[in-house]
Amino acid sequence: MTTPAPAGRFRKRLLRAEPSFRIFSKLWQVSWLYVLLICALAGVGYVALYSAGGGSARPFAGPQAMRFGFGMVTMITLAMLPPRILTKLAIPLYGMSIVLLVAVLRMGHVGKGAERWIMLAGTQVQPSEYAKVALALMLATWFARVPYAKMGNPLRLIVPAILVLIPVGLVLKEPNLGTAVIIGGIGASMFFAAGMRLWQIVLLAVPVPFLLKLAYAHLHDYQKARITTFLHPENDPLGAGYNIIQSKIALGSGGMWGQGYLHGTQGQLNFLPEKQTDFIFTTIAEEWGYAGGVAVIGLLLVLILGGMMMAIRSRNRFGRLLALGISVNFFLYCLVNLSMVMGAIPVGGVPLPLVSYGGSAMLNVMIGFGLLMSVWVHRNSRYGEETDEDA
Repeated sequence: MTTPAPAGRFRKRLLRAEPSFRIFSKLWQVSWLYVLLICALAGVGYVALYSAGGGSARPFAGPQAMRFGFGMVTMITLAMLPPRILTKLAIPLYGMSIVLLVAVLRMGHVGKGAERWIMLAGTQVQPSEYAKVALALMLATWFARVPYAKMGNPLRLIVPAILVLIPVGLVLKEPNLGTAVIIGGIGASMFFAAGMRLWQIVLLAVPVPFLLKLAYAHLHDYQKARITTFLHPENDPLGAGYNIIQSKIALGSGGMWGQGYLHGTQGQLNFLPEKQTDFIFTTIAEEWGYAGGVAVIGLLLVLILGGMMMAIRSRNRFGRLLALGISVNFFLYCLVNLSMVMGAIPVGGVPLPLVSYGGSAMLNVMIGFGLLMSVWVHRNSRYGEETDEDA
């Protein structure tokens, strides 16, 4: 048996004797460059929301900055938690998210044709946002206990499939098609990364066209109108097609360098609908032009790739899967929102993370980043093993 080096023994004694030293050591391991990029994106959101508020911090930019500050504290706190603690939280958090989704259907606040919010402690909460992170954590915990070699057994996929279908079904019932698609996308990506075989993927893909036809038949009238409007927005320019037409006008009017900060005609004259939430990117592109829009997309892309790199660098299966799920969630947020405002897909009410105004989406994204940072801080630990780094 190899005798530990004196320096190693000293470090272990110090770790046991000084809990504050362990916290300091973990804080040192945080990727502060990544945190800086997160702050930069939130800064873009503040500037855009200041403009959306007519050149004032109220009613959008100020409250959003306060939420981001709370989110930063939450993120750093979660970054300190080791894998063994996160896995113990998976079932309670997932169960709580399902209870809240059921509560939305029972006593949810109706807005724009859907029940998506409930009041908790005087605060309006959208449970479907938190269900995304809870699902990623739950699936990472489940798949971490199943060896890659055993993923070829279809029976191993039944329980995780149910874990995905429950929140997807509840969110569709609200109805919230955009969020349901993102939840399904998170589940699909984690199934694939966990070792789902190609023949299983093909088998699941066969009934998809028939399921889409069935799903369309059960859509609400306003959801069908969104699809029709997406295909032919000019048929109802003052009604269902108004949002996307105004968005395209604003995007085009920005040109290469934009109309100037606080000088966007569509945004400042209130022609642009939901300019603080769903169409916040359009506000940016109108005032800062093509160059500004590309810069924001580039920042989003760097954050996505950074999350994927953290997943690759993790030495344990749980960390890799969790980081992947969180990164895919962020990627789908961006993809759906940007595609929506550009007219590439029907409008679905999905915000642009850290940029659009909204409390639930902001906190959900920051919780996700906290879990991602925890994976990075504990990237060298082994899931299921008691180590000093995990203490």
